[in-house]
Amino acid sequence: MLRNLLTTGSDAARAGAAVLRSGMLGPERPDLLARSGIELARRGPIAGACVGAAIRFGDRPLFNDELGTLTARQIEQRSNALARALQADGVKPGDGAAILCRNHRGFLDATFAATKLGMRCVFMNTEFAGPQIEDVCQREQVKTLFFDAEYDDRAPSWAERHIRAWTDDGAAGSADATIDELIAANHGDPISPPAELPTMVLLTSGTTGTPKGAPRQQSGTLTTLGALLDRVPLRTGEVTYVAPPFFHALGFAHLALGFGFGSKVVSRRRFNPTEMLEAIAEHRATGLIVVPAMLQRTLELGHEAIAAHDLSSLRVIFCGGSQLPGAVATATMDEFGDILYVIYGSTEVAYASISTPSDHRAAPASVGKPALGARVRLLDDSGREVRKGEIGRIFVSNGIEFDGYTDGSGKEVIDGVMSTGDVGHFDAAGRLFIDGRDDDMIVSGGENVFPQEVEELIQARPDVAEVAVIGVDDADFGKRLAAYVVPAAETEPTADEIRDYVKRNLARYKVPREVHFLDELPRNATGKVVKRKLTDPL
Repeated sequence: MLRNLLTTGSDAARAGAAVLRSGMLGPERPDLLARSGIELARRGPIAGACVGAAIRFGDRPLFNDELGTLTARQIEQRSNALARALQADGVKPGDGAAILCRNHRGFLDATFAATKLGMRCVFMNTEFAGPQIEDVCQREQVKTLFFDAEYDDRAPSWAERHIRAWTDDGAAGSADATIDELIAANHGDPISPPAELPTMVLLTSGTTGTPKGAPRQQSGTLTTLGALLDRVPLRTGEVTYVAPPFFHALGFAHLALGFGFGSKVVSRRRFNPTEMLEAIAEHRATGLIVVPAMLQRTLELGHEAIAAHDLSSLRVIFCGGSQLPGAVATATMDEFGDILYVIYGSTEVAYASISTPSDHRAAPASVGKPALGARVRLLDDSGREVRKGEIGRIFVSNGIEFDGYTDGSGKEVIDGVMSTGDVGHFDAAGRLFIDGRDDDMIVSGGENVFPQEVEELIQARPDVAEVAVIGVDDADFGKRLAAYVVPAAETEPTADEIRDYVKRNLARYKVPREVHFLDELPRNATGKVVKRKLTDPL
Protein backbone atom coordinates (compact mmCIF):
# COMPACT_ATOMS: atom_id res chain seq x y z
CA MET A 1 0.00 0.00 0.00
CA LEU A 2 2.67 2.51 1.04
CA ARG A 3 4.86 1.54 -1.91
CA ASN A 4 2.09 2.60 -4.27
CA LEU A 5 2.32 6.16 -2.98
CA LEU A 6 5.71 6.56 -4.66
CA THR A 7 5.77 8.57 -7.85
CA THR A 8 7.41 7.18 -10.96
CA GLY A 9 10.84 7.86 -12.42
CA SER A 10 14.44 7.83 -11.22
CA ASP A 11 13.74 10.23 -8.35
CA ALA A 12 11.07 7.86 -7.09
CA ALA A 13 13.48 4.93 -7.28
CA ARG A 14 16.05 6.80 -5.20
CA ALA A 15 13.35 7.88 -2.79
CA GLY A 16 12.11 4.33 -2.44
CA ALA A 17 15.61 3.09 -1.73
CA ALA A 18 16.07 5.79 0.93
CA VAL A 19 12.77 4.91 2.59
CA LEU A 20 13.71 1.23 2.62
CA ARG A 21 17.08 2.05 4.24
CA SER A 22 15.27 3.93 6.99
CA GLY A 23 13.31 0.81 7.92
CA MET A 24 9.94 2.44 7.29
CA LEU A 25 8.91 -0.30 4.86
CA GLY A 26 10.60 -3.07 6.78
CA PRO A 27 9.05 -6.41 7.76
CA GLU A 28 5.55 -5.84 9.15
CA ARG A 29 2.27 -7.66 9.12
CA PRO A 30 0.75 -6.92 5.69
CA ASP A 31 -2.73 -6.48 7.16
CA LEU A 32 -1.50 -3.74 9.54
CA LEU A 33 0.28 -1.92 6.72
CA ALA A 34 -2.83 -2.17 4.57
CA ARG A 35 -5.12 -0.88 7.31
CA SER A 36 -2.83 2.06 8.10
CA GLY A 37 -2.59 2.92 4.40
CA ILE A 38 -6.37 2.92 4.11
CA GLU A 39 -6.69 5.24 7.12
CA LEU A 40 -4.12 7.59 5.59
CA ALA A 41 -6.19 7.82 2.42
CA ARG A 42 -9.50 8.22 4.29
CA ARG A 43 -8.39 10.79 6.85
CA GLY A 44 -5.51 12.71 5.34
CA PRO A 45 -1.84 12.78 6.38
CA ILE A 46 -2.24 14.09 9.96
CA ALA A 47 -5.24 12.24 11.37
CA GLY A 48 -4.27 9.25 9.25
CA ALA A 49 -0.81 9.20 10.79
CA CYS A 50 -2.31 9.11 14.29
CA VAL A 51 -4.72 6.28 13.51
CA GLY A 52 -2.10 4.41 11.49
CA ALA A 53 0.46 4.63 14.29
CA ALA A 54 -2.01 3.10 16.75
CA ILE A 55 -2.68 0.26 14.32
CA ARG A 56 1.00 -0.45 13.59
CA PHE A 57 2.70 0.35 16.90
CA GLY A 58 0.03 -0.11 19.59
CA ASP A 59 1.66 0.19 23.01
CA ARG A 60 5.01 1.48 21.74
CA PRO A 61 6.00 4.81 23.42
CA LEU A 62 5.72 7.62 20.87
CA PHE A 63 5.75 10.88 22.84
CA ASN A 64 7.36 12.23 25.99
CA ASP A 65 6.80 15.61 27.63
CA GLU A 66 7.03 16.98 31.19
CA LEU A 67 4.07 14.82 32.19
CA GLY A 68 5.62 11.55 31.06
CA THR A 69 5.30 9.19 28.11
CA LEU A 70 2.32 8.30 25.91
CA THR A 71 1.99 5.26 23.66
CA ALA A 72 0.61 5.31 20.13
CA ARG A 73 -2.66 3.76 21.37
CA GLN A 74 -3.04 6.29 24.20
CA ILE A 75 -2.55 9.21 21.82
CA GLU A 76 -5.15 7.75 19.47
CA GLN A 77 -7.68 7.22 22.27
CA ARG A 78 -7.15 10.66 23.80
CA SER A 79 -7.76 12.42 20.49
CA ASN A 80 -10.80 10.25 19.77
CA ALA A 81 -12.34 11.23 23.11
CA LEU A 82 -11.65 14.91 22.52
CA ALA A 83 -13.06 14.69 18.99
CA ARG A 84 -16.26 13.15 20.37
CA ALA A 85 -16.63 16.01 22.83
CA LEU A 86 -16.22 18.56 20.04
CA GLN A 87 -18.59 16.69 17.75
CA ALA A 88 -21.25 16.57 20.45
CA ASP A 89 -20.89 20.33 20.83
CA GLY A 90 -21.70 20.92 17.17
CA VAL A 91 -18.30 21.12 15.50
CA LYS A 92 -18.50 20.41 11.74
CA PRO A 93 -15.95 19.71 9.00
CA GLY A 94 -14.40 22.91 7.72
CA ASP A 95 -14.83 24.80 11.01
CA GLY A 96 -11.79 26.79 12.06
CA ALA A 97 -9.69 25.70 15.04
CA ALA A 98 -6.77 27.74 16.34
CA ILE A 99 -4.09 25.88 18.31
CA LEU A 100 -2.11 28.22 20.55
CA CYS A 101 -0.02 25.69 22.46
CA ARG A 102 3.58 25.07 23.35
CA ASN A 103 5.19 21.64 22.86
CA HIS A 104 3.19 19.21 24.98
CA ARG A 105 0.56 16.50 24.69
CA GLY A 106 -2.25 19.04 24.51
CA PHE A 107 -0.94 20.15 21.12
CA LEU A 108 -1.21 16.56 19.91
CA ASP A 109 -4.67 16.10 21.42
CA ALA A 110 -6.03 19.25 19.79
CA THR A 111 -4.37 18.68 16.42
CA PHE A 112 -5.39 15.07 16.00
CA ALA A 113 -8.93 15.62 17.30
CA ALA A 114 -9.50 18.59 15.01
CA THR A 115 -8.13 16.82 11.93
CA LYS A 116 -10.18 13.72 12.67
CA LEU A 117 -13.24 15.98 12.41
CA GLY A 118 -12.09 17.59 9.16
CA MET A 119 -11.54 20.98 10.77
CA ARG A 120 -9.36 23.78 9.48
CA CYS A 121 -6.39 23.83 11.89
CA VAL A 122 -4.48 27.07 12.32
CA PHE A 123 -1.17 26.71 14.17
CA MET A 124 -0.60 29.90 16.13
CA ASN A 125 2.78 31.37 17.02
CA THR A 126 3.15 31.22 20.80
CA GLU A 127 4.90 34.60 20.80
CA PHE A 128 1.95 36.43 19.25
CA ALA A 129 0.64 39.48 21.07
CA GLY A 130 -3.09 39.86 21.66
CA PRO A 131 -3.77 41.96 18.51
CA GLN A 132 -1.96 39.43 16.29
CA ILE A 133 -3.95 36.54 17.75
CA GLU A 134 -7.15 38.52 17.22
CA ASP A 135 -6.29 39.41 13.61
CA VAL A 136 -5.30 35.87 12.61
CA CYS A 137 -8.32 34.26 14.30
CA GLN A 138 -10.70 36.65 12.55
CA ARG A 139 -9.02 36.21 9.16
CA GLU A 140 -9.05 32.41 9.47
CA GLN A 141 -12.64 32.34 10.81
CA VAL A 142 -11.71 30.47 13.97
CA LYS A 143 -14.58 29.08 16.03
CA THR A 144 -12.69 26.84 18.46
CA LEU A 145 -9.60 27.99 20.32
CA PHE A 146 -7.22 25.61 22.11
CA PHE A 147 -4.76 27.54 24.27
CA ASP A 148 -2.39 27.21 27.19
CA ALA A 149 -3.31 28.96 30.43
CA GLU A 150 -0.60 31.58 29.90
CA TYR A 151 -2.64 32.96 26.99
CA ASP A 152 -5.83 33.54 28.98
CA ASP A 153 -5.56 37.29 28.52
CA ARG A 154 -4.98 36.98 24.77
CA ALA A 155 -7.73 34.52 23.80
CA PRO A 156 -10.37 36.27 21.64
CA SER A 157 -13.59 36.40 23.65
CA TRP A 158 -15.80 36.04 20.58
CA ALA A 159 -14.65 32.47 19.74
CA GLU A 160 -17.44 29.92 20.23
CA ARG A 161 -15.28 27.52 22.27
CA HIS A 162 -12.38 28.21 24.61
CA ILE A 163 -10.49 25.06 25.67
CA ARG A 164 -7.43 25.07 27.89
CA ALA A 165 -4.74 22.74 26.59
CA TRP A 166 -2.22 23.17 29.42
CA THR A 167 -2.84 24.39 32.94
CA ASP A 168 -0.61 23.94 35.96
CA ASP A 169 -3.50 23.78 38.45
CA GLY A 170 -5.83 21.59 36.40
CA ALA A 171 -8.56 24.26 36.35
CA ALA A 172 -10.36 25.57 33.27
CA GLY A 173 -10.15 29.17 34.53
CA SER A 174 -11.83 31.51 32.05
CA ALA A 175 -12.09 28.72 29.45
CA ASP A 176 -15.13 26.49 28.90
CA ALA A 177 -13.19 23.36 29.83
CA THR A 178 -9.76 21.77 29.78
CA ILE A 179 -8.71 19.17 27.24
CA ASP A 180 -8.24 16.64 30.04
CA GLU A 181 -11.79 17.24 31.34
CA LEU A 182 -13.26 16.65 27.88
CA ILE A 183 -11.15 13.53 27.36
CA ALA A 184 -12.18 12.12 30.74
CA ALA A 185 -15.87 12.64 29.96
CA ASN A 186 -15.83 10.75 26.64
CA HIS A 187 -14.74 7.33 25.45
CA GLY A 188 -11.83 6.85 23.08
CA ASP A 189 -13.32 4.42 20.57
CA PRO A 190 -12.56 5.14 16.88
CA ILE A 191 -14.66 7.74 15.10
CA SER A 192 -15.76 7.74 11.49
CA PRO A 193 -13.76 9.76 8.93
CA PRO A 194 -15.13 13.25 8.19
CA ALA A 195 -17.07 14.18 5.07
CA GLU A 196 -14.15 16.35 3.93
CA LEU A 197 -10.43 16.19 4.57
CA PRO A 198 -8.95 18.68 7.05
CA THR A 199 -6.79 21.66 6.15
CA MET A 200 -3.62 22.63 8.00
CA VAL A 201 -2.73 26.34 8.02
CA LEU A 202 0.86 27.22 8.84
CA LEU A 203 1.70 30.87 9.41
CA THR A 204 4.66 32.70 7.93
CA SER A 205 7.27 33.91 10.42
CA GLY A 206 6.04 37.50 10.43
CA THR A 207 9.56 38.94 10.63
CA THR A 208 8.58 41.67 8.16
CA GLY A 209 4.92 42.21 9.05
CA THR A 210 1.63 40.48 9.89
CA PRO A 211 1.94 36.69 9.46
CA LYS A 212 0.11 35.19 6.50
CA GLY A 213 -1.63 31.83 6.45
CA ALA A 214 -0.26 29.14 4.14
CA PRO A 215 -2.83 26.31 3.90
CA ARG A 216 -1.95 22.70 3.07
CA GLN A 217 -4.18 19.66 2.68
CA GLN A 218 -1.90 16.87 1.48
CA SER A 219 1.80 16.26 2.04
CA GLY A 220 2.80 14.77 -1.30
CA THR A 221 4.10 11.28 -2.06
CA LEU A 222 6.81 9.16 -0.49
CA THR A 223 9.21 10.86 -2.90
CA THR A 224 8.87 13.87 -0.60
CA LEU A 225 9.88 11.75 2.39
CA GLY A 226 12.60 10.11 0.33
CA ALA A 227 14.11 13.52 -0.40
CA LEU A 228 14.85 13.87 3.32
CA LEU A 229 16.00 10.32 3.90
CA ASP A 230 18.20 10.35 0.78
CA ARG A 231 20.51 12.82 2.57
CA VAL A 232 19.80 12.37 6.28
CA PRO A 233 20.30 8.96 7.97
CA LEU A 234 17.20 8.99 10.15
CA ARG A 235 15.95 5.54 11.13
CA THR A 236 12.68 4.09 12.38
CA GLY A 237 12.05 3.00 15.94
CA GLU A 238 14.55 5.43 17.47
CA VAL A 239 14.24 8.56 19.64
CA THR A 240 14.23 12.16 18.40
CA TYR A 241 14.40 15.29 20.51
CA VAL A 242 12.36 18.01 18.77
CA ALA A 243 13.28 21.43 20.13
CA PRO A 244 11.56 23.86 17.69
CA PRO A 245 7.92 24.78 18.33
CA PHE A 246 5.39 22.33 16.94
CA PHE A 247 3.53 25.21 15.28
CA HIS A 248 6.60 25.73 13.08
CA ALA A 249 6.95 23.65 9.90
CA LEU A 250 10.26 22.15 11.03
CA GLY A 251 8.98 21.05 14.44
CA PHE A 252 5.65 19.80 13.11
CA ALA A 253 7.24 17.81 10.28
CA HIS A 254 9.43 15.86 12.69
CA LEU A 255 6.56 15.35 15.12
CA ALA A 256 4.57 13.82 12.26
CA LEU A 257 7.59 11.86 11.07
CA GLY A 258 7.83 10.20 14.47
CA PHE A 259 4.34 8.74 14.01
CA GLY A 260 5.24 7.33 10.59
CA PHE A 261 8.54 5.98 11.90
CA GLY A 262 7.27 4.54 15.16
CA SER A 263 9.92 6.68 16.84
CA LYS A 264 9.55 8.35 20.21
CA VAL A 265 9.47 12.15 20.06
CA VAL A 266 10.79 13.91 23.16
CA SER A 267 10.07 17.60 23.65
CA ARG A 268 9.64 20.24 26.32
CA ARG A 269 7.37 23.27 26.54
CA ARG A 270 10.23 25.77 26.58
CA PHE A 271 13.71 25.52 25.15
CA ASN A 272 16.52 25.25 27.65
CA PRO A 273 19.86 23.97 26.29
CA THR A 274 20.89 22.21 29.51
CA GLU A 275 17.53 20.48 29.90
CA MET A 276 17.69 19.46 26.24
CA LEU A 277 21.09 17.81 26.72
CA GLU A 278 19.82 16.06 29.86
CA ALA A 279 16.82 14.68 27.96
CA ILE A 280 18.98 13.49 25.06
CA ALA A 281 21.17 11.59 27.51
CA GLU A 282 18.23 10.19 29.52
CA HIS A 283 16.25 8.97 26.50
CA ARG A 284 19.29 8.01 24.42
CA ALA A 285 18.09 10.19 21.56
CA THR A 286 19.64 9.51 18.17
CA GLY A 287 18.23 12.62 16.47
CA LEU A 288 18.13 16.27 17.50
CA ILE A 289 16.00 18.81 15.64
CA VAL A 290 16.91 22.48 16.17
CA VAL A 291 16.89 25.96 14.68
CA PRO A 292 20.20 27.88 14.47
CA ALA A 293 19.59 30.03 17.56
CA MET A 294 19.19 26.85 19.62
CA LEU A 295 22.54 25.54 18.42
CA GLN A 296 24.16 28.86 19.29
CA ARG A 297 22.71 28.84 22.80
CA THR A 298 23.85 25.27 23.33
CA LEU A 299 27.40 26.01 22.20
CA GLU A 300 27.48 28.99 24.58
CA LEU A 301 27.30 26.51 27.48
CA GLY A 302 30.92 25.64 26.73
CA HIS A 303 32.67 22.35 26.05
CA GLU A 304 32.85 21.18 29.67
CA ALA A 305 29.13 21.69 30.29
CA ILE A 306 28.23 19.87 27.07
CA ALA A 307 30.70 17.03 27.68
CA ALA A 308 29.17 16.44 31.13
CA HIS A 309 26.26 14.70 29.36
CA ASP A 310 26.45 11.32 27.67
CA LEU A 311 25.50 12.21 24.08
CA SER A 312 27.07 9.15 22.49
CA SER A 313 23.68 8.02 21.12
CA LEU A 314 23.31 11.13 18.96
CA ARG A 315 23.74 10.41 15.23
CA VAL A 316 21.94 13.32 13.56
CA ILE A 317 21.63 17.03 14.29
CA PHE A 318 19.08 18.39 11.84
CA CYS A 319 18.84 22.18 11.61
CA GLY A 320 16.53 24.52 9.70
CA GLY A 321 14.21 27.48 9.98
CA SER A 322 16.74 30.23 9.26
CA GLN A 323 20.28 30.75 8.05
CA LEU A 324 22.93 28.88 10.02
CA PRO A 325 26.18 30.91 10.17
CA GLY A 326 29.16 29.01 8.82
CA ALA A 327 31.12 29.56 12.03
CA VAL A 328 28.31 27.94 14.03
CA ALA A 329 28.20 24.98 11.64
CA THR A 330 31.92 24.38 12.11
CA ALA A 331 31.73 24.80 15.89
CA THR A 332 28.80 22.37 16.06
CA MET A 333 30.67 19.63 14.23
CA ASP A 334 33.84 20.24 16.23
CA GLU A 335 31.80 19.77 19.41
CA PHE A 336 29.37 17.00 18.46
CA GLY A 337 31.07 15.32 15.50
CA ASP A 338 30.27 15.34 11.80
CA ILE A 339 26.54 14.75 12.24
CA LEU A 340 25.14 18.13 11.12
CA TYR A 341 22.51 18.34 8.36
CA VAL A 342 20.80 21.58 7.33
CA ILE A 343 17.61 22.00 5.32
CA TYR A 344 16.78 25.12 3.34
CA GLY A 345 13.26 25.98 2.28
CA SER A 346 10.28 28.07 3.31
CA THR A 347 6.71 27.69 4.54
CA GLU A 348 5.51 28.25 0.98
CA VAL A 349 7.81 25.94 -1.01
CA ALA A 350 8.65 23.41 1.74
CA TYR A 351 12.15 22.16 0.93
CA ALA A 352 14.77 23.21 -1.62
CA SER A 353 18.17 21.85 -0.53
CA ILE A 354 19.71 19.71 2.20
CA SER A 355 23.36 19.86 3.25
CA THR A 356 25.49 17.08 4.71
CA PRO A 357 28.47 17.17 7.09
CA SER A 358 30.86 16.96 4.13
CA ASP A 359 29.20 20.05 2.64
CA HIS A 360 29.85 21.97 5.84
CA ARG A 361 33.46 20.84 6.09
CA ALA A 362 34.07 22.00 2.51
CA ALA A 363 31.88 25.13 2.64
CA PRO A 364 30.59 25.89 6.18
CA ALA A 365 27.94 28.43 5.14
CA SER A 366 26.45 26.25 2.42
CA VAL A 367 22.89 24.91 2.56
CA GLY A 368 23.89 22.02 0.34
CA LYS A 369 22.77 20.82 -3.06
CA PRO A 370 19.17 20.73 -4.29
CA ALA A 371 17.26 17.92 -2.63
CA LEU A 372 15.87 14.93 -4.46
CA GLY A 373 12.91 15.99 -6.58
CA ALA A 374 13.56 19.71 -6.10
CA ARG A 375 14.35 22.08 -8.96
CA VAL A 376 16.20 25.19 -7.80
CA ARG A 377 16.76 28.08 -10.21
CA LEU A 378 18.46 31.42 -9.66
CA LEU A 379 16.86 34.18 -11.72
CA ASP A 380 17.60 37.84 -12.30
CA ASP A 381 15.01 40.62 -12.11
CA SER A 382 13.95 39.86 -15.69
CA GLY A 383 13.36 36.18 -14.96
CA ARG A 384 16.50 34.96 -16.74
CA GLU A 385 18.84 32.35 -15.27
CA VAL A 386 22.03 33.84 -13.81
CA ARG A 387 25.44 32.29 -14.41
CA LYS A 388 27.02 29.98 -11.84
CA GLY A 389 28.63 32.03 -9.09
CA GLU A 390 26.36 35.02 -9.67
CA ILE A 391 23.71 36.07 -7.18
CA GLY A 392 20.12 35.54 -8.21
CA ARG A 393 16.63 35.28 -6.78
CA ILE A 394 15.92 31.73 -5.59
CA PHE A 395 12.97 29.92 -7.18
CA VAL A 396 11.95 26.35 -6.34
CA SER A 397 9.65 23.59 -7.54
CA ASN A 398 9.25 20.23 -5.80
CA GLY A 399 5.61 19.28 -6.30
CA ILE A 400 4.37 20.35 -2.86
CA GLU A 401 4.48 24.14 -3.11
CA PHE A 402 1.48 25.83 -1.54
CA ASP A 403 -1.39 27.20 -3.66
CA GLY A 404 -1.53 30.67 -2.13
CA TYR A 405 -2.11 32.51 1.13
CA THR A 406 -5.46 32.48 2.87
CA ASP A 407 -5.86 36.19 2.16
CA GLY A 408 -5.87 35.49 -1.58
CA SER A 409 -2.33 36.60 -2.33
CA GLY A 410 0.54 34.36 -3.39
CA LYS A 411 4.21 34.11 -4.26
CA GLU A 412 5.73 34.95 -7.62
CA VAL A 413 5.91 32.01 -10.02
CA ILE A 414 8.05 31.98 -13.18
CA ASP A 415 8.04 29.01 -15.57
CA GLY A 416 6.70 26.69 -12.91
CA VAL A 417 9.11 27.60 -10.11
CA MET A 418 8.09 29.62 -7.04
CA SER A 419 10.00 32.41 -5.34
CA THR A 420 11.35 31.75 -1.85
CA GLY A 421 11.93 35.46 -1.25
CA ASP A 422 15.68 34.85 -0.85
CA VAL A 423 18.71 35.52 -3.03
CA GLY A 424 21.71 33.23 -3.31
CA HIS A 425 24.38 31.68 -5.49
CA PHE A 426 25.81 28.29 -6.43
CA ASP A 427 29.48 27.44 -6.07
CA ALA A 428 31.47 25.37 -8.58
CA ALA A 429 30.44 22.15 -6.79
CA GLY A 430 26.73 22.96 -7.09
CA ARG A 431 26.23 23.91 -3.45
CA LEU A 432 23.69 26.62 -2.71
CA PHE A 433 24.50 29.64 -0.53
CA ILE A 434 21.92 32.09 0.84
CA ASP A 435 23.04 35.70 0.50
CA GLY A 436 19.95 37.21 2.14
CA ARG A 437 16.35 38.16 1.54
CA ASP A 438 15.63 39.66 -1.86
CA ASP A 439 14.41 42.79 -0.09
CA ASP A 440 17.46 42.91 2.22
CA MET A 441 19.87 44.19 -0.43
CA ILE A 442 21.38 47.51 0.59
CA VAL A 443 22.51 50.07 -1.96
CA SER A 444 25.25 52.11 -0.31
CA GLY A 445 26.97 54.77 -2.42
CA GLY A 446 25.81 53.01 -5.59
CA GLU A 447 27.16 49.60 -4.54
CA ASN A 448 24.99 46.56 -3.83
CA VAL A 449 25.58 44.88 -0.47
CA PHE A 450 23.93 41.78 0.97
CA PRO A 451 24.15 41.73 4.80
CA GLN A 452 24.67 37.96 4.98
CA GLU A 453 28.24 38.17 3.69
CA VAL A 454 29.17 40.75 6.32
CA GLU A 455 27.36 38.80 9.05
CA GLU A 456 29.19 35.57 8.16
CA LEU A 457 32.55 37.33 8.40
CA ILE A 458 31.88 39.02 11.75
CA GLN A 459 30.30 35.86 13.18
CA ALA A 460 33.58 34.01 12.58
CA ARG A 461 35.37 36.14 15.18
CA PRO A 462 35.88 34.26 18.47
CA ASP A 463 34.70 37.30 20.45
CA VAL A 464 31.31 37.43 18.65
CA ALA A 465 28.41 35.20 19.70
CA GLU A 466 26.01 36.46 17.04
CA VAL A 467 25.48 39.45 14.77
CA ALA A 468 22.90 41.06 12.52
CA VAL A 469 23.63 43.67 9.86
CA ILE A 470 21.03 46.06 8.44
CA GLY A 471 20.91 49.17 6.30
CA VAL A 472 19.99 52.53 7.83
CA ASP A 473 19.24 55.77 6.04
CA ASP A 474 22.20 57.97 5.16
CA ALA A 475 22.01 61.47 3.67
CA ASP A 476 25.20 61.03 1.63
CA PHE A 477 25.18 57.34 0.63
CA GLY A 478 21.46 56.54 0.60
CA LYS A 479 22.06 53.69 3.03
CA ARG A 480 24.90 52.77 5.37
CA LEU A 481 25.56 49.50 7.14
CA ALA A 482 24.92 49.08 10.86
CA ALA A 483 26.08 45.98 12.72
CA TYR A 484 24.42 44.78 15.92
CA VAL A 485 26.82 42.51 17.78
CA VAL A 486 26.30 40.18 20.73
CA PRO A 487 29.78 39.64 22.27
CA ALA A 488 30.88 36.15 23.22
CA ALA A 489 31.03 35.41 26.94
CA GLU A 490 33.84 37.15 28.82
CA THR A 491 34.92 39.21 25.79
CA GLU A 492 34.69 42.93 25.05
CA PRO A 493 35.20 43.62 21.35
CA THR A 494 35.21 47.26 20.30
CA ALA A 495 33.51 48.94 17.38
CA ASP A 496 36.86 49.85 15.84
CA GLU A 497 38.04 46.23 16.05
CA ILE A 498 34.92 45.04 14.24
CA ARG A 499 35.21 47.71 11.54
CA ASP A 500 38.95 47.12 11.01
CA TYR A 501 38.36 43.38 10.72
CA VAL A 502 35.73 43.84 8.01
CA LYS A 503 37.95 46.39 6.22
CA ARG A 504 40.80 43.85 6.05
CA ASN A 505 38.60 41.16 4.53
CA LEU A 506 35.92 42.86 2.43
CA ALA A 507 35.51 45.84 0.15
CA ARG A 508 35.44 49.22 1.85
CA TYR A 509 31.76 49.84 1.03
CA LYS A 510 30.87 46.68 3.03
CA VAL A 511 32.34 48.03 6.28
CA PRO A 512 29.63 48.89 8.85
CA ARG A 513 29.70 52.59 9.67
CA GLU A 514 27.91 51.84 12.95
CA VAL A 515 28.55 49.00 15.40
CA HIS A 516 26.17 48.52 18.32
CA PHE A 517 26.57 45.97 21.11
CA LEU A 518 23.54 44.13 22.53
CA ASP A 519 22.93 41.46 25.14
CA GLU A 520 20.80 39.55 22.62
CA LEU A 521 19.26 39.95 19.18
CA PRO A 522 15.48 40.29 18.88
CA ARG A 523 14.08 36.95 17.69
CA ASN A 524 10.68 35.44 17.11
CA ALA A 525 9.55 32.12 18.59
CA THR A 526 11.22 30.11 15.81
CA GLY A 527 14.60 31.77 16.35
CA LYS A 528 14.63 34.11 13.35
CA VAL A 529 16.12 37.54 13.92
CA VAL A 530 13.46 40.24 13.62
CA LYS A 531 15.59 42.90 11.96
CA ARG A 532 12.91 45.57 11.90
CA LYS A 533 13.20 45.77 15.69
CA LEU A 534 16.86 46.74 15.36
CA THR A 535 15.83 50.07 13.90
CA ASP A 536 13.98 50.97 17.08
CA PRO A 537 15.77 53.27 19.54
CA LEU A 538 18.22 51.33 21.67
